[in-house]
Order: sequence, then C-alpha cells, then structure tokens
Amino acid sequence: MSLNKQIKSDIKDAMRAKDVLKRDTLRNIQVLVKQIEVDERREVSDSDVEKLLLKYAKQREDAIVQFREAKRDDLVAKDQEELKIVKSYLPEPMDDAQLQSIISTIVATLGATSMKDMGKVMGSAKEAVGSRADGGRINIIVKQLLS
Repeated sequence: MSLNKQIKSDIKDAMRAKDVLKRDTLRNIQVLVKQIEVDERREVSDSDVEKLLLKYAKQREDAIVQFREAKRDDLVAKDQEELKIVKSYLPEPMDDAQLQSIISTIVATLGATSMKDMGKVMGSAKEAVGSRADGGRINIIVKQLLS
C-alpha cells in the first residue's frame, strides 16, 4: 500500500477512534499532498509524500523551539505529539556508521579530494540516502571526509 493510501486509511481509523490530534495532523499532510496533485496535475509518489512529511516534521521541530522560548508548554506538548505521528510514517533514520559508509563510497566513486567537490558529493549523497538522513548530518560527514 502506498504511503498516501496509508495516510488516507489512517485518517478514517482516527475518525472512528475519535483521535482528534491524529486526524487533524494527517489531514494537514493530506492537504499538502492534494496541493501538489492539483498544482502539478500528477499523482504523488511515496518519495514525494516522504519529502512532505520531512518538511512538516521540520516545521513542527521549529515550532517546538519557538513555543519553548515563549514558555507555551501546552503548544509544545501538542506539537511533540504531532511530530511523533509524522515520524511514524517516515523510514528509520540511518545511524552514523551506515551513513559514513555510503558517503565514503560516493566520495571514492566521484574521485572527490577537496572541499571544491563538496557540492557534487552532497547532491549524490542526498539522492542515495533519501529521507533516511537529513542534510545537516550528511554535510558534517562530507566535511570530515573531504578535509
């Protein structure tokens, strides 16, 4: 079952269970999916949905930081619960050893030797890893390997 269909099914299940937070969170994601389908007039793939989930998760993380600074613990708790829901649809993140192994292979394949090659390595690494590691972690490992 595709990720999009899974989310639609889980919205129905949340409605039956009267789980308002999960229903609303998944509906927000579904709105983003629908927007792509309408704007670009195409069917979304699982990788598109994963990108949307990552973007939504990042927004929730940023909001949590801002709500903590504003001492709004009620909103922090709500966004943390939303973040848990969103992360349940994302693949497990890679550990650093796996990530370093993949990036080392990419560096060797591209023949990268200096920081000038960082852009090529970053692009290939993001493509190879997908949503299993964020750009910040990839960036740190690439810098370590190229310096």
